Amino acid sequence: MFDVSFSELLVIAFVALIVIGPEKLPKVARTLGALVGRMQRYLAEVKEEVNREARFEELQQLQNEIKQSSHKAQSKAQRKVSELTQELDFQALDALETVSAKEPSAKS
Repeated sequence: MFDVSFSELLVIAFVALIVIGPEKLPKVARTLGALVGRMQRYLAEVKEEVNREARFEELQQLQNEIKQSSHKAQSKAQRKVSELTQELDFQALDALETVSAKEPSAKS
């Protein structure tokens, strides 16, 4: 995130030693370290939450795609079933007509 070289860190430490003093510097360093650690944990949690939300949205999109494709497949299957049913009904009617047509000639 920040590009700080070793020489810059030495300058910061020297200024902190002069401004804060040698007695309070270790306590300030521990406090600053704890704050930086908390900030890093918080940022990691936020990052994980954003990733979780992104995965959740992807899963919802995938679920919607699966539902759409299953509805398409179901409607296609229903159309095929109705077409086959109509075809079988027509064949049954033709068979009945054929049988009906042959029955009067068989009686003669």
